[in-house]
Amino acid sequence: MSIASSLDLTVDDAIVLHNSNKLTLRVLPCDVVARVAPVAHQVAQFEVELAQRLAESGCPVATLEPRVPPRVYERDGFAVTLWTYYEPATPQEVSSAGYATALERLHAGMRRLDVPAPHFTDRVQSAQQLVANREHTPALGDADRKLLGDTLGNLRRAISERRGAEQLLHGEPHPGNMLSTKNGLLFIDFETCCRGPVEFDLAHAPEEVSGHYQGIDHHLLRECQILVLAMITTWRWERGDQLPNGRQLGTEWLSQIRAALTTGGRRC
Repeated sequence: MSIASSLDLTVDDAIVLHNSNKLTLRVLPCDVVARVAPVAHQVAQFEVELAQRLAESGCPVATLEPRVPPRVYERDGFAVTLWTYYEPATPQEVSSAGYATALERLHAGMRRLDVPAPHFTDRVQSAQQLVANREHTPALGDADRKLLGDTLGNLRRAISERRGAEQLLHGEPHPGNMLSTKNGLLFIDFETCCRGPVEFDLAHAPEEVSGHYQGIDHHLLRECQILVLAMITTWRWERGDQLPNGRQLGTEWLSQIRAALTTGGRRC
């Protein structure tokens, strides 16, 4: 609130929109969305620069707040970025076709950008390191630890060995990182941006979406779906994870991984 006030925005209140590993607030009455994270744990400057370039390319993304300079604001050990607030559309279920079209548009814009970004296997490696470190994942049982470690390692290797087409990706384009607005579907949260096959991004979307996305490798998608499930399961067992009901989800997803590896399907 003090940062917004210092930028000549009218501020009386702030409402929490989302609180997990990052805090998202709606600042009123100026109607600005503020995203807040510890300075040591964020890549906000990269996200700000990427969001600007994607918006300029006409991609379906949320934009930075136009009334203030587009930059990262730091105070008291926290990094704050300020974004446009979008009125939500009339409540309705997002269609799988609409979701796929928005993601295809995003990917098309990302293919035109030449920006340095980590490879998706770097994120897989981070998950592997968590699984291997009992201090960071103390509640993970031995059998579950082996399951996650083997799944992450085997699928990381199998997908890399395919050597298929790769490009810049969102990294986590799941429904929680999409806004249904009067301006259409818009993607948010680009701090997980990475390079890899589009199937890795599609693995984060509801399964029905892939049926409307053109030209994908369905076997590769299946591998990516199980890999992503193993990754997000690992995050839920990390000490200090703040996702609501995270540990319960982590337990459920371990069962889904076992089922997926047994049947070759996906249930998440």
